Formats: sequence, structure tokens, C-alpha cells
Amino acid sequence: MTDRNLPRHHVRPAAGQWCNDPNGPLFHDGRYHLFFQHNPAAAVWGSIHWGHASSPDLVHWTDHGIALTPTPGGRDALGAWSGCAVVDEATPTAVYTGMDREDGIGSVMLARATDATLTTLKAEPEPVVPGPPPGLDLNAFRDPYLFTHEGDRWALVGAGHRATGTGDVLLYRVRSLTDWSYAGSLLDATDPVAARVAAPATAWECPALLPTGDGRWVLLLSLWADSVTYTTSYLIGDLRTVGEGLRFVAAGGGMLDHGRDFYAPTALVEDGRTLLWGWSWESRTEEESLAAGWAGCLTHPREIGVHPDGTLRLAPARELAALRGPVLPPGSPLPPAYEIEAEVTALLADSEVVLRLGPTVALYVNPTRGTLVLDRSGAPATATHPLPRTDRAVATVPGGVRSRLRVLVDGPLLELFLDERAMLTEKIYPAPEGPYTVETVRGRAATEVRGWTVV
Repeated sequence: MTDRNLPRHHVRPAAGQWCNDPNGPLFHDGRYHLFFQHNPAAAVWGSIHWGHASSPDLVHWTDHGIALTPTPGGRDALGAWSGCAVVDEATPTAVYTGMDREDGIGSVMLARATDATLTTLKAEPEPVVPGPPPGLDLNAFRDPYLFTHEGDRWALVGAGHRATGTGDVLLYRVRSLTDWSYAGSLLDATDPVAARVAAPATAWECPALLPTGDGRWVLLLSLWADSVTYTTSYLIGDLRTVGEGLRFVAAGGGMLDHGRDFYAPTALVEDGRTLLWGWSWESRTEEESLAAGWAGCLTHPREIGVHPDGTLRLAPARELAALRGPVLPPGSPLPPAYEIEAEVTALLADSEVVLRLGPTVALYVNPTRGTLVLDRSGAPATATHPLPRTDRAVATVPGGVRSRLRVLVDGPLLELFLDERAMLTEKIYPAPEGPYTVETVRGRAATEVRGWTVV
């Protein structure tokens, strides 16, 4: 019997157990490679390795087991934590956080592929950055991310200051993968925009800096507060040269995903687009995950960029349309995995339409207000970490006459996109079941709906 509470089209360890942050996406020798944080021993965080999956098309993924294992007695003995990957002199190389202490302070390490399929990454014995710069009293130092600006290579490291309890993004000049020099802070909490949209947080984890294509940059920051992972913010701004380093000057920003099951995204910058993956954690208790034998998966790949008006564009990767199978008209019983598109045109101001996924989940769309409301009161979350869940999550975009909603569901995982301007990710147990329906619940609206079984 098919387990509806199990994602089948998302990257996660084939052996089950624990999965968290996506790491090191690469396109190499005709395949996409995606790594992720993985505890092979239990469906809880701990003993962090790097798992590995690859795909020729971003749709069909093959699990390759464990790619990177902590070295007993080494600088990563307590875990191979998050990082990125690059191709260095034709060799795919992980740039990651080695942990050999318990306080969240890591070192930057390298692990090079030993074969063309990238199934094994061999760690180099000594870190390229052994720890934080002298004189900084930090509560976090981890998650290296490399980027190129005007022909030069740089790296970010997520950090937090113990004295002030605020986040920071440290900057390094990378002359080669084995030659790093500290270049100051790219962005800290004294920036007024960052202080507004990326706080409170005692550290900024998993920083990622993405070109928009028009000269500006998007900076992603995952908000960590006293050992709790909360959400991810984005900032849009400019890079300015300051002395021997760079400074990010934010012009605006907000919440990257409006759901409660999305964190620690990382990106692959391609010619013409940037792909983004996040970690979808669990809305159920740890005890329930242990009983199920797995916890966590990665999201579908998403395209992140900017609209012509300069605001953030967020959409499912175009390749995901290949998953569409038989047509699924309204009134059909929901299969274990499916996609639904709904275009809602308000014929009266403040009209509202609801898309019901069986009897337990309702999605309310209001074009005038520019809102998408997920109501999961029929299947409330059981998790209480970090906080007890409310039954509703809300995403907001600029209001207008017309809204377009895309709904991608794989078992318990819902990924919702409104007008390619907002996304909302949640896991819902039990996974929605029964017929799906669409109706206008306030005012007058015209609705066009298309659905497909995902195969």
C-alpha cells in the first residue's frame, strides 16, 4: 500500500533517518548533484554526515548514500556541517563546516571528490580557516558560501556576536581554495534594513549571496536564535567596495517563505537563472518522526530572481512540469502527489475563493488584498518546537484584480506559490485526502483551475 505520508519526488535519504540543510548543489558532467545534512543513525539531528543525490533533469533523482563522513579525531569529528561546493581545477570540492567542539564554532574545511560520480568526498586533514578571526567573541561561525564578484572569488561565513546577541555575515577573500584572508563584515545588525527584517536572531546561518542579473544582489539569511531555527529572510541591495573588502547595502527585504517548514536554503547560480533548495523540516513531534523512521527532506528546486519592477521572483523550477501526468479536474479524489493551478479574477472588490484539499486543508485566495491563507485546522500540527503552531499561515503580495496560485503536493509536503511573488511551505499530517473542490466564498470571482496527477 502507498504511504501517503511519505514524499516520493523530493530529495531525502533513501535509507530514511534524519535530513536537514541542502548543501553544495553542482552541475557537473551533465548531472545535477545535491548534497544534504544527514544522520544515518536516527530520525533526529546528530552525527551529521553529507548525503548525496544526483539527477539529469532536476526531476528524477538517484540517491547515492553517504558522500562525506566525519573523520574520527579530525577537525570534523563532531560533524560535517553545512557548506557549498565548487569545481576546483576540474575536481568537485566541498567547502564545509568542520565541527570538533560543542559551542557552534567550526572551521572551514575542504573535501575533494575521489571519482567522477562524486559518490565519495575525501576530507583534507587541515582546515583552510581554522576558526573565527582573532578578537571576535562569537556564538556561531559556520556555513561557508562562495561567490564571484567582478572576477574575484569571495566567501561568506555565518556568525553571531555573543555580547550583543546579533547576527553577522563575515567576508573572506579567496585567492585559491587553500588561501583565504579575512576581509571584515559584509553585513551586520547595524544595517537598519537588516535589523528590521532579519531580527531577532542571535546568529545568521547559511548566508547565500545571489546575483539578480541587473547589478543588484539578493542576500539570504537563516535566523538562528538560541539553538532554535526559525525562518529565512531575504535582503535585496548592492555590493560596494570598502577598503580591501565589500559591504552589502540593503534596500529592502522580507520573509523568504511564509510557511513554517522551510529553512537554510542554498543556491546554484546558472547562466540565466538561479536555482534554490530549502530544508523542509517536520510539523510533527520527534516521537512521531522516530516511529516513522525518517524526518526532513529537501524542497523542490525553485527559481529565484527579480521581476521587472525589481521585486523578488519565486517560482517552481520549469523542469517540474515534466512531472505532470493525467489531468485531475476539480472534484477528483486527490492522489498521493499532484499539482493544481488556479487563476482567480475578482469581479467584485474583496472577493475570495477557497481551494479545498479534501476536508482538512483549505487555501483562501483574495486578489484584492493579495493574500493566500493556508488553513490546516482540520489537520493541526503536533510539533511544539520552536513554538506551538497556529492553524493558519498567510502569504501576502501586492493586491490587484487577478491572482495565480500554484500548488505542488507530494504526500505531506505542500509548496505553494502566489503570483511568483510569495511562497509558502508546510508539511501536513495526515496528508490531504479526498476530493479537491473550488468555490467562491465571498463576493464574485471567476476561477480557472487545472490539475494533474504527479507521476
